[in-house]
Amino acid sequence: MKTHYALTRLSLLTAGLLCAGAAFASTATPGELKVGMEITYPPFESYDANKNVVGSDPDLARSLAKAMGAKASFVDTKFPNLINGLNAGHYDAIISGMYITPERQAQARTIPYANTGAAIMVPKGSDLNPQVPEDLCGLKIGLEQGTTWSGKFNELSRDYCVPNNKGAITVQEFPSAPEVTQALLSKNVQAQVEIAGAAHMIAQRTNGRVVVTSHKLVYPQTLGIYVKKDAEDTYQALVKALAESKANGEYAAMLKTYDLEPVSE
Repeated sequence: MKTHYALTRLSLLTAGLLCAGAAFASTATPGELKVGMEITYPPFESYDANKNVVGSDPDLARSLAKAMGAKASFVDTKFPNLINGLNAGHYDAIISGMYITPERQAQARTIPYANTGAAIMVPKGSDLNPQVPEDLCGLKIGLEQGTTWSGKFNELSRDYCVPNNKGAITVQEFPSAPEVTQALLSKNVQAQVEIAGAAHMIAQRTNGRVVVTSHKLVYPQTLGIYVKKDAEDTYQALVKALAESKANGEYAAMLKTYDLEPVSE
């Protein structure tokens, strides 16, 4: 009886170790899920007063890491360099408010995790009240470098604004969202376009010096987790971890906290 009990315990221990080993094998560093993100992008990711990484993406990353039997760590990387850093092996995945686009999918695999869109902002007291992209004709707008909107606004300018004699849209890109806001407050640009959640956070943090003028999401798109194309184990582990996060309610809590929409199943 004792022998049978001992063998049962040994079998359970071995199975547990094998499961842990499988989870750890799915990341470059055993027991650690390294996530690339630009940590200047509230409410998606930012540092709090104590230098802790907070926001929707860190919350999701920690939930996924827990499901994988690992601990999440974050590698602060400029947004335009994130995919290059992923493919260079600097981290296991990107979770950084990054839309899924065909161009990005050509460079890495994606797992959709939430839907959102952009918002338009102007300085408080501005004579401008742009609510839809077409209202930006003839204006100089600021965007964070590396976003998908630059091409969309250039296309809108070429195909709609100019032919209809409404003036071209001048797009100016900046290294980070706070730098765009500073340019807006300094009147170097007339409007800022930013992901909706971040836009409302910016309005709050500037104490109302910047206001959101759009009422509907601009260019709604899907946010994705990015994984190297040849990292099959990591990809499958993250897919399973996201399913577990949905099952245990952590995913739904994250969406509710940060006013994001779930992706279609």
